[in-house]
Amino acid sequence: QVRLMESGGGSVQAGKSLRLTCVASGYTYDNYCMAWFRQAPGKEREGVACVDTYGTTSTYHDSVKGRFAISQDKAKNTLYLQMDNLKPEDAAMYTCASYEIVPGGVCSFRFGFRYWGQGTRVTVSS
Repeated sequence: QVRLMESGGGSVQAGKSLRLTCVASGYTYDNYCMAWFRQAPGKEREGVACVDTYGTTSTYHDSVKGRFAISQDKAKNTLYLQMDNLKPEDAAMYTCASYEIVPGGVCSFRFGFRYWGQGTRVTVSS
């Protein structure tokens, strides 16, 4: 059974940084697409960043390019999201998600993510 557990959220002022962590357990496949999504009150959930297990592809939402960086520690099955120069519009519930990438498949927000964490809240004050 795959479980994802996020941490690292909090309340910061605009311009500051946070690093989110997602620890995965129960992985049995060799290649996963791992992502961070966020959802602000009254808004639809959106993909923030995603990366495959081998780090061959990574994708970012346009609004976070140059400010956020997704990374992973494969040995620890841990996914990170470094968020720099945070803006009030980045405030949201951030959730970690993943799915198995089958041979020939790709890592993309366009596909359905099978596993989801509970989320960690980020608040940014101006």
